[in-house]
Amino acid sequence: MKLPKEITNGFLIFLGIGIYFLLMNVLGLAHLFYLRTLNVFFIFYGVNKTMKMNLQEGETNFVSNAVSAMATSVVGVAMSVFGLLVYSYARGGDAYVKTLSEAFMFGGNPSVPTYCICLLFEGVASSVIVTLMMMLYWNNKYVAD
Repeated sequence: MKLPKEITNGFLIFLGIGIYFLLMNVLGLAHLFYLRTLNVFFIFYGVNKTMKMNLQEGETNFVSNAVSAMATSVVGVAMSVFGLLVYSYARGGDAYVKTLSEAFMFGGNPSVPTYCICLLFEGVASSVIVTLMMMLYWNNKYVAD
């Protein structure tokens, strides 16, 4: 059974983000919040790959390609947030998230679920933005009417 390209490319986004953050942690760069924002490039990569695959398959409908791109990015973000949830509990739960929130844009003392839900909302918002940007980039390849 072949997995849909949205799930496959979403998994590539998850792998890229996961390896990137683990590498940042090993190198001691996890406290630099501006390096955390670079994970959006993994989302761009996965969405771009899905859109290229759609074009190679002859799919030129604008709406179906937008849905496909959005599904790819949301799968990648959801898997990444779930991975962070598991990793946070493995590293100490709320105590570990407290160390993350000191270097991030959170105030107060968030719990693991609160932190992950906030990152999920942020990730879905970035997914929408990336999808719209990639649809504009690929606009001349799709039929809109």
